[in-house]
Amino acid sequence: MYVPPAFKTDDAAALAFAAKRGFGTVIVVDNGRPFASHLPFELIAAEGANKAIFHVARGNPLHEIIGRAPDVLLTVLGPDHYISPDWYASADQVPTWNYVTVHLSGTARALERSENLGLVDRLSARFEADLLPKKPWTSAKMTPAKREAMLAAIVGIEMTVTRIEASWKLSQNKQSADQDGAIAAIEKLGTPQSQEFLEMWKAWRAAKV
Repeated sequence: MYVPPAFKTDDAAALAFAAKRGFGTVIVVDNGRPFASHLPFELIAAEGANKAIFHVARGNPLHEIIGRAPDVLLTVLGPDHYISPDWYASADQVPTWNYVTVHLSGTARALERSENLGLVDRLSARFEADLLPKKPWTSAKMTPAKREAMLAAIVGIEMTVTRIEASWKLSQNKQSADQDGAIAAIEKLGTPQSQEFLEMWKAWRAAKV
């Protein structure tokens, strides 16, 4: 990923963002052709490495491709927004797009069938926790027959992260007055997309003060 120096961030921040987002795109290459799947994942630290765990339907060829070509790229995209030159305090500017994204590269392997239950329980616990105070769903709520059918229909995958790249493109290359102008204009839009993006941008700016 091309990342200009002004938009770089540290690995810890990139991993924290990816872990909180928990949803991304896994990209592999099969005989020279790219193939992608969009899926939830959990980042864990194990065996001295950062790992992403996820699963796909058994009918999804992703796990078969990984068996032949284990190099994978996991991309995680955060909030984004168009930035109009009219919003800047400075004159003679150009349009751009602000966004946050993380790319995790590494090697992956399919897990054993016996590991699927643990994987499902970990993933569901991760995302059910975001719904508190709702009582968390667990696989124990399923009938044994339904649970076994579910586990037989998926393939768990573990990815070992070997490279972390991230771009925090939030107008760092612009003057503070230009950033303030863009933020004020986006606030007036009041759309769900703009609010999510502003929340992230403001939190990032506050952390840098």
